[in-house]
Amino acid sequence: MSRVGKLPVNVPQGVSISMEDSLMTVKGPKGILSRQMPSQLDIEVGPDAVHVKRKDNSREGRSLHGLIRALVYNMVHGVSQGFVVGLEIQGTGYRADVQGNILNLSLGYSHPLNFVLPDGISATVERQTLVRLEGIDRELLGETAARIRALRAVEPYKGKGVRYANERVIRKVGKAGSKK
Repeated sequence: MSRVGKLPVNVPQGVSISMEDSLMTVKGPKGILSRQMPSQLDIEVGPDAVHVKRKDNSREGRSLHGLIRALVYNMVHGVSQGFVVGLEIQGTGYRADVQGNILNLSLGYSHPLNFVLPDGISATVERQTLVRLEGIDRELLGETAARIRALRAVEPYKGKGVRYANERVIRKVGKAGSKK
């Protein structure tokens, strides 16, 4: 039995969950999220908890058990509290700015980069080098943060680029001059 899958998902006050056929909809103070649930699992929605159970002991059912429980937990947590990802920009002249749903980035290229934020994701910039992304969908938030980071990934010699707020970059020693 999955250690993660057998744990119930507690539903906080102000969050409602409904199941229609295989579509789960979670409503909360921050918004609404929906997701199709696989047919290999039974999902029991109670007033204060959600239980994810397997219908049988098939390989696919076992592999989905913990995953679907984690996805349900992320949906409940997202609509009740939301998720935040921080990005740091390091490098001389590297900076960020937000105008509406467009993140303007200067990352050492000959032109500024305009990154359009997807619906449901908002960004704030602190001190021109700290970007804070917020949203209720953890999957979309992580994908957006990864796409922004990929615009200028951290290089290992000087440490310049876009990194996650808690990311540690292992620096390499540069090439030493040779003596003849």
